[in-house]
Amino acid sequence: MAILALLNLLLVMFDLTYIPLRDFWLQRKIQVFNFNIGPIETQGFPIPLPIPDITKFYDPFKGIVPYRETQQYLEKVDKLQDKLIDPGLQSPEVANILKDLRRRSLEMIDTNPFELANKRGTLEKIKNKMREHLPNPEDSSKEAFKQFWSLENLAADPVENLNFFNEEIRPLIATNYFRPIGENGKFIDLFGLIDFPFFVIFSIEYLARTWFISRRRIGVSWLDAMLWRWYDILLLLPFLRWLRIIPVTIRLDQAKLLNSNRIQKLARQGFVVKIAGDMTEVVAILLINQVQGAIRQGELTKWLMQKEVKPYIDLNDTDEVAALTSIMVNTTVYQVLPKIKPDLEALLQHNLDKVINQSPAYQQLSQLPGLEELQNQLTTRLSQEVLQSLYDGLHLALEEDPVGEKLFQQLLDNLKEALGTEIQTKPTVQEIESLIVDFLEEVKVNYIETLELGYNDEDFEELLDQKRAIRQVAQQ
Repeated sequence: MAILALLNLLLVMFDLTYIPLRDFWLQRKIQVFNFNIGPIETQGFPIPLPIPDITKFYDPFKGIVPYRETQQYLEKVDKLQDKLIDPGLQSPEVANILKDLRRRSLEMIDTNPFELANKRGTLEKIKNKMREHLPNPEDSSKEAFKQFWSLENLAADPVENLNFFNEEIRPLIATNYFRPIGENGKFIDLFGLIDFPFFVIFSIEYLARTWFISRRRIGVSWLDAMLWRWYDILLLLPFLRWLRIIPVTIRLDQAKLLNSNRIQKLARQGFVVKIAGDMTEVVAILLINQVQGAIRQGELTKWLMQKEVKPYIDLNDTDEVAALTSIMVNTTVYQVLPKIKPDLEALLQHNLDKVINQSPAYQQLSQLPGLEELQNQLTTRLSQEVLQSLYDGLHLALEEDPVGEKLFQQLLDNLKEALGTEIQTKPTVQEIESLIVDFLEEVKVNYIETLELGYNDEDFEELLDQKRAIRQVAQQ
């Protein structure tokens, strides 16, 4: 069924493109290196393709028939070529045919029979080619046609002139056609005759498939199953047939004939890039609004005054904050401080020297011999002792001390209780809440605007690249 749906989609696409591409199907060749850029113009050259002429078969389904006037025009030219052989160029029959061709050429220019087939540019091409072939002072296409279908011009070189017409003019005139309009006010289109067998097959398959789904699934009615397979309905519509690409793609993916994962991923990424900036801004503003609302409702005061803290849900029996703090403190005390100890001693000694030098008593005794050397020894020893005491104190503090931890926790609890008691006075609480709300409002105005302007499509594409790289590493 997936292959049959694909075949139907290909027929639909062929039908939709048949009219715009009818010239190609009629002539079965492509023109390469044909372009016009300012003064540079080249005609290129045609490449014939070995494909059958399908216009004879498919024209009737689109209601296309030869246009009477242009068809008779080409038939007259064919008759002229026959008469040049027998009875000859100087015969009265040839003169009458040339007169008729001149008349038909003027009528073709005046009435433009290519209008109905939406080929307005085709007549202009014919006129331009004829003017280039037979230039005249008036640069008139009518005059060019009169000269071309004159006995004098044809007698000069009949083979060359007729070859020009058959190679340059005839293919353009042959593309014209007549397409009648039906009673519905639209062009006749009999594609429904081709599409009807597919409609019957898809209808039967849709009803049967949805009925079996409703029988196999508990609580799913037949109508629910039809809505479940909503995309199959697009195969049954006689209009907007190009939408059948949706069910065809889904069916090919379900039948494992097409891997649409990459297409879906690219589509999702496109949506992510377009909405990520807006979503980030909205989420940030929503979060700040919720914090502001909670502060206005007194949640800050309740948190400071509450006696019992809400139990914290621990997922792995580990206090991550305490563990991280311990790692940072141990790293600082045991590894960082020993490396920067000389720098700290130099800084502390400098400050001690500065304080002593500014002392009035020292300034009076600074003239005594040996006092400066004594000062240097004193500040050096004092700075070393202070830093060593601080270092020993930190070492001692890091050792396990249950009593010290209990006293420290008691200090934090009493500090929180005292702080909550002192700031619960109405003016203080209102001032704190007002300041926090105003600060968050400034964050929205300044930071969120920067967040919105600071990211573009390239930034989000880089984020998606990082996401794909992380996924590849995880898979490896």
